[in-house]
Amino acid sequence: MQMTGKFSIAVVLTAAATVCSAQTYPSKPIRFVVPFAPGGSTDIVARLIGQKLSESLHQQVVVDNRGGAGGAIGAEIVAKSPPDGYTMMSSATGIMAINQYLYSRLPYNPEKDFASVTQVGSLPLILVVHPSLPAKNVKELIAIAKAKPGQLNYGSSGVGTATHMTTELFRSMTGIDIVHIPYKGSGQVMGDIVGGQLALIFDQVVSSMPHVQGGKLRALGITSAKRFVTLPDLPTIAEAGVRGYESVSWAGVSVPAATPKPIIERLHAEIVKVLKLPEIRDRFLRDGIEPIGSTPEQYEEHIRKERIKWAKVVKDSGAHAD
Repeated sequence: MQMTGKFSIAVVLTAAATVCSAQTYPSKPIRFVVPFAPGGSTDIVARLIGQKLSESLHQQVVVDNRGGAGGAIGAEIVAKSPPDGYTMMSSATGIMAINQYLYSRLPYNPEKDFASVTQVGSLPLILVVHPSLPAKNVKELIAIAKAKPGQLNYGSSGVGTATHMTTELFRSMTGIDIVHIPYKGSGQVMGDIVGGQLALIFDQVVSSMPHVQGGKLRALGITSAKRFVTLPDLPTIAEAGVRGYESVSWAGVSVPAATPKPIIERLHAEIVKVLKLPEIRDRFLRDGIEPIGSTPEQYEEHIRKERIKWAKVVKDSGAHAD
């Protein structure tokens, strides 16, 4: 009985401490780890949110870029950080739903090491081709690729990245034989397709559309299930001939597992407020990002479904990153 009493007191004290911590949170700067180099969509999203959170939480939110190993370096840092709400991560498709199938070993466990806060946004990609390729739509591209097996090449920002896996899904659903050329970053990929060294790529809206509008590239379709609000004339890949095709990258916020629920709820509420700001929404849409602001439970379910999808794509592609 004495042990039971001591245990009960410990539980009460722990609960009280958690409530007290949540009420005073945050009392110091928050570290926002971005597991990628500066400049990409994930980084842009984190900086926009971080700036507004600094204002609403009255504490500095410091964006810390820790790129490398497909996001594994930054993810490991967050996974091993104290679960106190002072370290959060800009979580993305590869880190949470693809890497575990690409690497035989990871320094973090995507299913056990993190707690979900919210899905911040979804990022469809655009299928673009070099103007020298005489394909005016998706069906014509597929026909050309089938007539020239192994002769068309495509670039990606690296093995296992969203641009790679998105193309592999397209390749497997259409039955075409195209050659993958992995790069170390999206900037090099864009330079080579504009220069004509690549035939096609799937790329982000924000980096592709200026070249499309300038006549240096031709856009054939977007990877989302529905047309993007700022590009109403661009058909989806599914509309353009590949029935059932959908591949949308996403960005969210995750924290170390065991972070107290009241702190997660506070972060979720504040981030959703940021996403509803007109200037943030307009900036997201301009950069090809659809604001989401899901609940922690909805984000967790989204990640679970994405793991099922991408496990099959990685297996079918034979891709590995070890």
